[in-house]
Amino acid sequence: MYARRLLLALLMVVGLISVPFASASAVPTNTTSASALSLPYCGIAWGSGPKTSMVMGPGEIDNVRVGQHTCFDRVVVDVDGPPAGYDVRYVSEVTADGSGFPVTVPGGAKLQFVVRHPSFAPTRVGTHLQNVAGYRTIKSVVYAGSFEGQTTYGVGVRARLPFRVFTIPGGHGRLVLDIAHKW
Repeated sequence: MYARRLLLALLMVVGLISVPFASASAVPTNTTSASALSLPYCGIAWGSGPKTSMVMGPGEIDNVRVGQHTCFDRVVVDVDGPPAGYDVRYVSEVTADGSGFPVTVPGGAKLQFVVRHPSFAPTRVGTHLQNVAGYRTIKSVVYAGSFEGQTTYGVGVRARLPFRVFTIPGGHGRLVLDIAHKW
């Protein structure tokens, strides 16, 4: 009898069996678990710190596009050739490549998006490249110059939010910047 009780107690402790008890814990509670409350928005765990890759690429930039997705807004830089490196970070002021002069970038927070490819398009520094009216996160995409094989864009966003950067390889590659709608 003692061995049977000891075995039953051991199995309960290990959790292999459970015995219902009438207690306060039997009262229904809120069905939202603490772990569900701590899940990141849309599973996004990107962070807002700088992201960089130092690889330089010879292919020139063909186009800059924007898009909206369920959980984030996107900026895509099309490159003639395989995509190379980048440097993306939140800054208090976006500066023009070459001169270092400040570039006006509307938005509550500013991302300086440096693409390690040249751009030979006859675009003036400060030119707004895309119409982003109605976007949840992106407020502006501004050309900030091209100098010594790299090109800079200012991306104005609603607030300092998580972002990621990645490349899509190929003969005509892409550099992609996604900015989450919220934390």
